[in-house]
Amino acid sequence: MNIKNFYLCLSFLFLTSIALKAQTKSGQQSPPLAQASPSSVGVSPERLARIDEMLKESVKDNTNPGAVALIARNGKIVFHEAYGNADANGRKLRKDAIFRIASQSKAITSTAVMMLWEEGKFRLDDPISKYIPEFKNPEVLVNFKYADTTYTTKPANKEITIRHLLTHTSGIGYGAIDRDERMKMIYEKAGTIDLFTTSPVTIEEIALKIAKLPLHHHPGEKYTYSLGLDVLGYFVEVISGMTFQDYLLKHLFIPLGMNDTNFYFPASKADRLVAIQHKENGQWKNYPNTFYDVDYPVKGAKTFFSGGAGLSSTAKDYATFLQMYLNGGELNGKRFLSRTTIASMMGNQTGDLYGGGDQHYGLAFGVLTDHGQAKAGLGSTGTFIWGGYFNTQYFADPKEKLIGVILKQTQGSTGDQTSWKFKQMVGASIDD
Repeated sequence: MNIKNFYLCLSFLFLTSIALKAQTKSGQQSPPLAQASPSSVGVSPERLARIDEMLKESVKDNTNPGAVALIARNGKIVFHEAYGNADANGRKLRKDAIFRIASQSKAITSTAVMMLWEEGKFRLDDPISKYIPEFKNPEVLVNFKYADTTYTTKPANKEITIRHLLTHTSGIGYGAIDRDERMKMIYEKAGTIDLFTTSPVTIEEIALKIAKLPLHHHPGEKYTYSLGLDVLGYFVEVISGMTFQDYLLKHLFIPLGMNDTNFYFPASKADRLVAIQHKENGQWKNYPNTFYDVDYPVKGAKTFFSGGAGLSSTAKDYATFLQMYLNGGELNGKRFLSRTTIASMMGNQTGDLYGGGDQHYGLAFGVLTDHGQAKAGLGSTGTFIWGGYFNTQYFADPKEKLIGVILKQTQGSTGDQTSWKFKQMVGASIDD
């Protein structure tokens, strides 16, 4: 074991020893996720067989190189299967495979923020500059010169608040994946790291660079997908006095039993990481390094704890996180969030700025509306969802107490239709 992995294991053991003190006890006692027969929780075995066949067929017809899918109802896992290969060399995918969940990290970061909010550390409408002074007096982009990437700005009409950062209404950009070419160029010139890296940088360094850059628009004016959750990862460090990674380990991952969720992994787990794949001439190939190193979760400096996109996880771990929400913030006798806090988190925080009527945006998730339910195949009103950059998706339906997680690792157009089919067919599997 090299010295880096030794200290990682030592840190994990220390945090494990104190994790039992990290959460308040609950009068509720929901058990950890466990296997059960589908019929015992009102799910049709025959209809699950349809899902199984659909996923097998997607591998057979070469639109999907591999996937892990999990379905749970009433806190019981009724379907958990692996399909296809974990890489282009034919390594078989396992149910405990580790996937880069990218933007599925955002809900976990938001949860950490709200756990600190429950301790009375701040108000949601506090300006972020109260805690990170560099964000004081933000500026909005006005004019941009492509020739030399210079630009002019005007003062924003208000400060960026913590609520703005949680709801992607701050006006902050998203660097390399921003839809505005001007912002891409500004962020690149400033040397920001947007997503995944093996370089020896920290979220503090990146957050402070972001603080100096212009906004897309005035805070609260529009919904613009952003690096706001990365800023909030640093905010958690400021408020808690811990690294963001250690905070999540102590307060979420270890108490929840999410032992395969982290920003980075030791060599002992590297063979469980699924390769990113893409199609070349009709054949699946391992994706090359581009603006990020594909092996970032298992090599490099391991210092960048991206709250917006940095985590990797397994289907069961992420389902455990979602089950805590369906339980109203509790799991296995530990209280992570109050159900009253979760009710606020699921409320409409962005009005008409997001979702087109089918969804609204809360403080951590997209949430299905009555209109969205009526479209069919998306879940009940209140179903909360999101996905990740490498083709991972999840949903959790509070009315039906139903969870669906489907994890893949692909880039580019492949003809894959498993994500929408999975959600539609899971809902149709209820038999009670």
